[in-house]
Amino acid sequence: MFALPQYATITTAIKSDHILLVTLNRPEVANALNTQMGEELLDLWNRLIANPGPVRCVVLTGAGDKIFCAGGDLKERNGMSKAQWQRQHELFERMYWTLVDLPYPVIAAVNGHAYAGGLEMAMCCDFIYASKTARFALTEVTLGIMPGAGGTQNLPRAVGDRRAKEILMTGRPFDCNDALQWGLVNKVCESEQTLEQALETAACIAGNAPLSVRQIKKSVRYGGQMELRTAYRFEVEAYNHLIDTEDRHEGVKAFNEKRKPVFRGK
Repeated sequence: MFALPQYATITTAIKSDHILLVTLNRPEVANALNTQMGEELLDLWNRLIANPGPVRCVVLTGAGDKIFCAGGDLKERNGMSKAQWQRQHELFERMYWTLVDLPYPVIAAVNGHAYAGGLEMAMCCDFIYASKTARFALTEVTLGIMPGAGGTQNLPRAVGDRRAKEILMTGRPFDCNDALQWGLVNKVCESEQTLEQALETAACIAGNAPLSVRQIKKSVRYGGQMELRTAYRFEVEAYNHLIDTEDRHEGVKAFNEKRKPVFRGK
């Protein structure tokens, strides 16, 4: 029986078939990331890697309709010693990297502002749907620090080096239209439809062969770090793992029988 624990700072819910909705749930403090939320997200991601159960796609959003995540909880951090700050940041680093390591797709439904670590969390997802009211920024430079959860690496890969350096070095916010034009987000939605549209896309993905989806994610992620010929070889290896699966046989059979395939992840 697949079951997840109850958390204090996040909520989880299975939506329709094979989709897990995860909600950052500290709306009273703009869904800011504190130590407890970091621990709970790390626990959740580790559990999903170890035993995904029926989950084939995750949608990550924030509680309320104004804020996705404001980044680190600066009230909690106020007065921390260097050692305390570093211990907390190491926890956040593990949580972000474990999110990246999830083998199945994660869609960020950015329902409002995504600043600093909140934007970094969204960028650790596979792609982003954003509300028309969403604004984005990496504001760390205005606080005497810099992004430390992938911001200086994921942002240039999304928008290019020159645009990323401007965003990172100024700390200025930008809106959803700029984010769409620059390639940071995939789609801009009406505010009340952001989550709904992300869930619709998650349902489309979850209806496809799950082993194929996983291999695609792996091929894109690791192939992008290789020179092109090696990446081609990596892609073919990923492809070859699918040839003898039950799902591949089912897909071809269903096509010829003119029916919808029933994929079982085998």
